[in-house]
Amino acid sequence: MTIVRPILLVDDDIDLRDTLAEHLACDGTFAATVAGTVAEAEAALNSPDARFDAVLLDVALPDGNGRDFCATLRRQNQKMPIILLTGSDSEADVVRGLESGANDYITKPFRIAELMARLRAQLRTFEASEHAVFTIGPYTFRPSARVLLGPENRRIRLTEKEAAILRFLYRADRRPVPRDVLLHDVWGYNEMVTTHTLETHIYRLRQKLEQDPSNARMLVTQHGGYRLDPALVAAPAGMA
Repeated sequence: MTIVRPILLVDDDIDLRDTLAEHLACDGTFAATVAGTVAEAEAALNSPDARFDAVLLDVALPDGNGRDFCATLRRQNQKMPIILLTGSDSEADVVRGLESGANDYITKPFRIAELMARLRAQLRTFEASEHAVFTIGPYTFRPSARVLLGPENRRIRLTEKEAAILRFLYRADRRPVPRDVLLHDVWGYNEMVTTHTLETHIYRLRQKLEQDPSNARMLVTQHGGYRLDPALVAAPAGMA
């Protein structure tokens, strides 16, 4: 099962934007939301269900400068990777771009394969960083710290495997994930690990997440696997 990563693509060059969005879609791991202006990008980011794992951002936009917009996003505490796309490769422009808060800087014309590789590299780095934060119901989930923060700053500690399961289910975006897929992703090729091991970890996660673990609402069993509804607000469970 492939987890599709939502990407915000901001560029006023319609041909380039459509071509890049098509390549992202054909890759099978990305889904691009496109914008041609700063205003359109802001609207996409501020929409009620907005969740973007990364931003590909042109520097020259009709209603603003991509570097300035990048700096604004950082001031708004947007932590996702931002890759600037630009027609200028001067040292001064690269420095200004990186100082604005961008994670990477790619000069046009660029090779699509190189852009995709850099995008994946930035996503891997971000997910391993302390800045990766996800909202799951009333909790703030910090995978690198293996902790859920509940109301009134109460902390739920997770094991390494519990955090990995939760992160994978979150990335599935409410779609059920088969047990064998979770086993492979979290434990790898380990013949000693069985579905009973996974079920035990799911049971413990429910004890930490759910108000009533026997009647799970956030982490549910579905279609031979498990599904997480990160938007569902449930009363906080007992803290570990």
